[in-house]
Amino acid sequence: MNYRSFSDLQARVAEWAIALSDEVDLVVGLPRSGLLPATLLALHRHLPMADLDGFLAGRVYDGGRRFRGRFGDSAVTSYLDEPRTVLVVDDSIRSGSSLAEVRERIERAHLPHTVLYGVVFAEPGTEHLVDYFCEVVATPRAFEWNLLHTDALLSKCCVDIDGILCPDPTRAQNDDGHAYLDFVRSAPPLYRPTGRIGWLVTCRLEKYRAETEAWLDRRGIRYGELIMMDYPDARARRAAGAYGAFKAKAYLRTGARFFLESNPRQAREIAERTGRPVYCVGTRELVEPGSIARRRRDGAEWWSSVRSRVRRKLRALLRRPSEQDSPPGDAPAGWTS
Repeated sequence: MNYRSFSDLQARVAEWAIALSDEVDLVVGLPRSGLLPATLLALHRHLPMADLDGFLAGRVYDGGRRFRGRFGDSAVTSYLDEPRTVLVVDDSIRSGSSLAEVRERIERAHLPHTVLYGVVFAEPGTEHLVDYFCEVVATPRAFEWNLLHTDALLSKCCVDIDGILCPDPTRAQNDDGHAYLDFVRSAPPLYRPTGRIGWLVTCRLEKYRAETEAWLDRRGIRYGELIMMDYPDARARRAAGAYGAFKAKAYLRTGARFFLESNPRQAREIAERTGRPVYCVGTRELVEPGSIARRRRDGAEWWSSVRSRVRRKLRALLRRPSEQDSPPGDAPAGWTS
């Protein structure tokens, strides 16, 4: 899985801002994912910005006000009344069909501007469809900013429920009785996926399936399969303690490409058991197979380095002559004889 985080996006845009031509006068972001890199790019280059609809209507953002007469002739009532070089920005391009629709819409408007197109991440083979791109990223790929809003990814994902679709139950709510049943029925939504999830994998017990399905239906959450733990009660589930192993088994059985988990410890266990990537919503990080072993190895090497430095300093101190061995007349400063 080729994963890119918000941090990756910011880094690529910062590099882009340095290389971008000085001829660009305006940055236009394509809703919704393109608005984020467009805003970052406009801020880096201190350029005015617009969304697509605003651009076509002659509106430009400037601190929440209409952009008027700030560049060039002060008599210009609108920044777009005279020809400009405009860069239309999206976060990525896959097939180019969406961008083709945008091009057609802009061309139909018969605007006097020179319009360029750019993306941060391009699918291999689509580079020629844009004037600028920052990085070529092949599928399968996942972007942190739309993990729950990409049908192509979600349909091949396993997704945890508590901590992602709704908050985790509190200790008082998690009584495996009336309080928990009330939580399952009335938990507020947390993240709202807009696509169809392949598999919901939860440590909730099978005896709460009907209530869980009803909650998902009321919230309009679409999914292929709901996989739940089959223990008689929460005490038996806690005694087994097989949360990560249960989810890892489901990950492997389903053949899913990705797993979204809320608990950091379980995310690490799932990744290690399956050899597949897991995105931890709780820490907002990608947990990759082998990462735990690497961290342990790096930690062991760090401690070994610290111990070596301490031993060297101790040996150096022990080799220094003591004050009692100082020759007569060479008393340490501050002493009197």
